[in-house]
Amino acid sequence: MKGKTILWVMMAALAWAMPLALPSQAQDPGMPGQPRVAAGQELKIEGVIVKRDADALTLRTDRDQEVLVTLTDLTEVKEKKANPFRRANVYGMTQLMRGLLVEVEGRGDGEGRIVARKIRFTQDELEVAQVVESRVTPVENQLKDANTRLAENEENARHMSGQVAELNTVSNEARSGAKAAQQSADEALEGVRQANTRIASNQAAVNSRITAIDEYEVMGNTVVYFKAGSTVLTPEAQEALDRFTGEAKNEKGYMIEITGFASSDGSDARNLELSRKRADKVIQYLVMKHQVPLRRIITPFGYGEALPVADNGTRPGRAQNRRVEAKLLVSKGLVEGGKAVSDIQER
Repeated sequence: MKGKTILWVMMAALAWAMPLALPSQAQDPGMPGQPRVAAGQELKIEGVIVKRDADALTLRTDRDQEVLVTLTDLTEVKEKKANPFRRANVYGMTQLMRGLLVEVEGRGDGEGRIVARKIRFTQDELEVAQVVESRVTPVENQLKDANTRLAENEENARHMSGQVAELNTVSNEARSGAKAAQQSADEALEGVRQANTRIASNQAAVNSRITAIDEYEVMGNTVVYFKAGSTVLTPEAQEALDRFTGEAKNEKGYMIEITGFASSDGSDARNLELSRKRADKVIQYLVMKHQVPLRRIITPFGYGEALPVADNGTRPGRAQNRRVEAKLLVSKGLVEGGKAVSDIQER
């Protein structure tokens, strides 16, 4: 079991390489790597999500095929459970993320796509994909920005090198002329030296920013509380989230981490479900009320009654444990490198 878990983590981190199966009747011998899905054809396939859009996702199978799956309001997303005596968890569309191993049932639409009727996955597979998504996506975004800055600096360096060569030529020609021409050339060379110094300084700042790009600093946080057995946001909780969102929008490249918790009232399974629903309720409020982009929200997680902050043996303690924590995270590469990046843009 331990070896299988390690294998799923490696394959989720490399979503495009996950080996899974597509039914043989969906193959098109004339088009390698592309499935043929006829209109009305009933299919059940397994694959790893390698791309996710608002109303569609792309699966990759063990035959290196990419299958486009269309999502509708009627698509049912549930847990693929091993225990037949336990009710399967129902998930939202937000849980369909890159790196998640899923089983899709649906019907072909005649254009090579599958209209999903049911999507199933296990809780273990979801937790693996959540860990990969929360760590890989922010780093990808920050690395793209850093690479852009590096390309700009390289272009500036090439431009400055050309100026140095030109000024050296002018200096050699002026050396046989007047003293004023020599002085002018010397001043120009000094300007180039200073420019090269600034470029070196900017390059060091960008390198430092890349080093710190996958380390995050907590720039703000808030905690909202819920009544026993409830997932409803109180007016006080909404006011706290309003203030928190205002702080978040003042930051560049921010991420929001949402974690839900429950007190020890009720069963473990019920408390785990409550903590997840509370986290989803906070995300829904941030998105619908304040238009926070989903790409800014790290995949939420519910801890159930684990990680209490107070004694569950007392009523006040249980009240403190029925909570959702929201953290405002900003990459240290942005926080520590902010001044250097501004200098680069000005120059």
